[in-house]
Amino acid sequence: MEVIIKENYEEMSRCAAEIIAAHIKKNPRLVLGLATGATPVGTYKELIRMHREGLDFSQVVTFNLDEYLGVGMDLGKPYHLDQSYARFMHEELFAHINLKPENIHLPDGLAPDPEEFCRRYEEAIKNAGGIDLQVLGIGRDGHWAFNEPGSSLASRTRIQALTKETLDDNYESFYRQAGIAREEMPHFAITMGIGTILEARHILMLASGKKKAQVVAKALEGPVTSQITASAIQLYSGKATVILDKEAASELKNIEYYRHVEKLKAEMEAGR
Repeated sequence: MEVIIKENYEEMSRCAAEIIAAHIKKNPRLVLGLATGATPVGTYKELIRMHREGLDFSQVVTFNLDEYLGVGMDLGKPYHLDQSYARFMHEELFAHINLKPENIHLPDGLAPDPEEFCRRYEEAIKNAGGIDLQVLGIGRDGHWAFNEPGSSLASRTRIQALTKETLDDNYESFYRQAGIAREEMPHFAITMGIGTILEARHILMLASGKKKAQVVAKALEGPVTSQITASAIQLYSGKATVILDKEAASELKNIEYYRHVEKLKAEMEAGR
């Protein structure tokens, strides 16, 4: 696991975007897993800028992590009433790059048979050859996607009930500003499972801000536990890159080691 510590959110976002862009340039048919929420927005802005400068997404295939159950994007609906993650991705990334619509895969919160949809989503990932690079954030309670505390570390794409903490966070981020009542927000979601995520060939986890520092330390350096599903990164056998800003890294016990390794790597690359 490589831990990269940047000075601030902007540097973290730029570093993440550079890693994603390098993957796309190496493999134009990259299968890219995407996350929603505030953390990756800066990374998406950087990718949009890179696209305007020539980065080509035309052959990239994407799979998103999650969506609220009972919610879906309706382009005819006023923006403030559509709090779907599909709408979020459209506004923050898809509308600004040259991804082909048929290459975009999103959990369908309006699927008539959600359990069957989950099965087919897993099948679609398999048929695409698996996810090459999976972008992840981390929730305040240590969750990846909507894999709430107590989720099996072998779980697959499924329906998940949301915890009060997640509901509170998402209400503040997505619903309060839209004037939607707290009781009207969805209490269930479709989410990729931890087992699904761990099958990606490369994991790219991002975290920023002091409020994430404690849970980042628990996920990276604490015991592996289903109570902090992001701690599954310690079991991951592929390449894992964790990019943190200085505040999110502030409670890591091994922070000096991570900085030392980063320095050695930079010196090696400079000497090539």
